[in-house]
Amino acid sequence: MFYSDDLIEEVRARNDVVDLIGNYIKLTKKGSSYFGLCPFHNEKSPSFSVSRDKQMYYCFGCGAGGNVFTFVMEYENYTFLEAVKYLAERAGIKLPEAEVTEAEKQARNRRQKLLDIHKEAARYFYYQLKSQGGANARDYFEQRKLSGETIAHFGLGYSNPYRDDLYQFLRNRGYDDGLLKDSGLVTIDEKRGAHDKFWNRVMFPIMDVNSKVIGFGGRVLGEGTPKYLNSPETMLFDKSRNLYGLNFARTSRQPFMIICEGYMDVIAMHQAGFTNAVASLGTAFTLQHGILLKRYTEEVLLAYDSDEAGVKAILRAIPILRSAGLRIRIIHMNPYKDPDEFIKNLGVDAFKERIEQAENSFMFEISILEKSYDLGDPDGKTRFFNAVAKKLLTFEQELERNNYIEAVARHYGIPFENLRKLVNRFGLTLPEREMPGENRPLPEKTGDRSGEYPEALLASQKLLLTWVVNDAGLLKKIRPWLGPEDFVHPVYQSVCRAVYESIEATGQIVPGQIINLFQEKEEQNLVAAIFNSDIAGIEDKNAREKALTETVVRIKRHHLDEMSRKIQDLSELQNIIRMKSDLQNLHISL
Repeated sequence: MFYSDDLIEEVRARNDVVDLIGNYIKLTKKGSSYFGLCPFHNEKSPSFSVSRDKQMYYCFGCGAGGNVFTFVMEYENYTFLEAVKYLAERAGIKLPEAEVTEAEKQARNRRQKLLDIHKEAARYFYYQLKSQGGANARDYFEQRKLSGETIAHFGLGYSNPYRDDLYQFLRNRGYDDGLLKDSGLVTIDEKRGAHDKFWNRVMFPIMDVNSKVIGFGGRVLGEGTPKYLNSPETMLFDKSRNLYGLNFARTSRQPFMIICEGYMDVIAMHQAGFTNAVASLGTAFTLQHGILLKRYTEEVLLAYDSDEAGVKAILRAIPILRSAGLRIRIIHMNPYKDPDEFIKNLGVDAFKERIEQAENSFMFEISILEKSYDLGDPDGKTRFFNAVAKKLLTFEQELERNNYIEAVARHYGIPFENLRKLVNRFGLTLPEREMPGENRPLPEKTGDRSGEYPEALLASQKLLLTWVVNDAGLLKKIRPWLGPEDFVHPVYQSVCRAVYESIEATGQIVPGQIINLFQEKEEQNLVAAIFNSDIAGIEDKNAREKALTETVVRIKRHHLDEMSRKIQDLSELQNIIRMKSDLQNLHISL
């Protein structure tokens, strides 16, 4: 759906940034701004600033910044359109609806009814857990050391040992057989009639990232098979695209997420304070899982079972997660099987230590590979290092590849150059079909360096924009000398153009409105930094005039130098020389 710029601006203007962010974190007023602990990185002293005048926020610690759209997108992991819809609803603004077909309306209504059914079922299972008949289920959770608060937080429940208990309950709520069959919670066939999918099991509601129940997992009480049972694939539930606990973990604000194997591991870890734990839903890890995680983090730690099956699962998950662009480390659980056992026996602090000691995923793969060779035998040792060399070719960048060659060489006590030459030899001689993936690592790619600018020049341009933002009256004095074309960074060019146009049109600047021009997070942070830089410190008027003049001259001279290298027309070159001469006598008065 496309919304006009005017409508988006109305949504932004009707959502005060202080009121919005104040609903998420505690803010304290200091001067004209409000401060709190940054929700985007861990800190003990408040460095997160929110300005009502500028309608923007900026963290002086991590550099995160933006307006109301940026905050909602970053905090809730919403797309821009999702943020617009959320903030429009918050402000009571009715957005135009896209044209939908009758079939689309019916599908949307059916999906909502299925969500309602799952919500009702979750409440019913929770009620049954608290009832007299749920004593065995309560005993099970008590044996697993789960608190009442944790049980309520995850909405855990119990399904009675009756074949159509839930079915009758939902029928009494007015849901027909067709809907109940599509929900996956009820099976309806000609021979047995209607019967529940889950019975005599402790129940784990499965929620999507917005905490809506989309399915269930159930563990049998006592004897019975299968031990664990999940909802089937439905209109709501796709186990390859959802992760248990992600609805809570995505707001943990930790720099990484911990991937476990099962529900109880996730629940036990959250109860112990590790609220960034998630698990797959009874299926092997998929690329869709990795892409989903990539929306919320750059690094994952695998906390799988320490048995042979767990190791195999880790080895399957590593390349999938790596292909999604995630960094991976492995938490070693020995002498215990899983995180739940580990924490119960050794405690939270010991698990924190294991997190800190988590092993690099590539070095873990090499350590497992080593077990297939006899390093005491010369032939076995040679074959092992040949296998390692081929595996090192998966790193495309030469710098990264050399770092891993160095790490492996150091670990196994062999010369770096020997291993590097072996890797290079395989890189040049391996048939294309044997190269790992699509990597062709030799030689290293040079990349596009067009985005690199002199740091001092960027600092000068940022400073000048900050000067104008803080004193709109300066525009008349520098406009004859500098325009957007004089700025080397495309973001600075756009900011300059927007600031100039805003001042010339209204005489003032609304930073939150200008931030709206940028879609990328890095660009928004860059713009926010311009609007929050401090230009104080030069009290003397003459010194300030000198600093401002030198900044203008530096920016303009650089642009003229660049132009002179490209221009061949004599008259234009003479004009550049004349402009350079004028710069020598420039003095901007304040």
